[in-house]
Amino acid sequence: MPVLALETSTLVSSVALVIEESLVAEITLQTKLTHSERLMPHISTILEMADMTPKEISAVAVSIGPGSFTGLRIGLSTAKALAYALQIPVIGVPTLNALAYGCSLPGIYLSPMLDAQKGNVYQAVFEQTKAGLQQIKDTRVIACSTALEELAALNRPVAVLGEGAILYRREIAAFGENLILPPQHLVIPRAGSVGFLGQQMLAQGVRHDVMTMEPLYIRRSEAEVLWEKRQGTQS
Repeated sequence: MPVLALETSTLVSSVALVIEESLVAEITLQTKLTHSERLMPHISTILEMADMTPKEISAVAVSIGPGSFTGLRIGLSTAKALAYALQIPVIGVPTLNALAYGCSLPGIYLSPMLDAQKGNVYQAVFEQTKAGLQQIKDTRVIACSTALEELAALNRPVAVLGEGAILYRREIAAFGENLILPPQHLVIPRAGSVGFLGQQMLAQGVRHDVMTMEPLYIRRSEAEVLWEKRQGTQS
């Protein structure tokens, strides 16, 4: 069952095609172009590389957050439009789960962190077990310094992943020897990981409603907060 996977939760734009246990093709870029400019051309390129037509896709998996509000909306709207037009399932894959999956080594904790602005991060903690990837700390918004203090106090190595690992690499290096910064290709979000997790969820019977599925924001956007403040002032 070919699954088309989309990852637009950060500045990284990634599109992949996975079939069973194979990553058939993947395009992952960090450039100044916006997701709205590059996502559809990359989907066309991926299908051309795989010598496939859109009608051969069995499902669409998309990273649903947390992450960039704009990026998530673009990725989700594209995935829902494709699923609706092709009459195939759409699966929303939590972004931090996909990041952990991309570096799921046994014996260490995995802590993906994405920028939540103002010194905060979206963060969770996972562990790879024989039963698969297990989440041991819920996804949350937390001050990066507090998150690093908690991770440094754990009694085993912790791989810090995501754009938080890049933004706060100096702080991570100073916090404790148990905090690990993996190579860059394991740190950034990848659509291939979204695709493989989407396959697993599909096999477990997970299907999301193309009309009602929403991004996993965790917190409100700055625009919403400012609007509410202005409304309160006016009243």
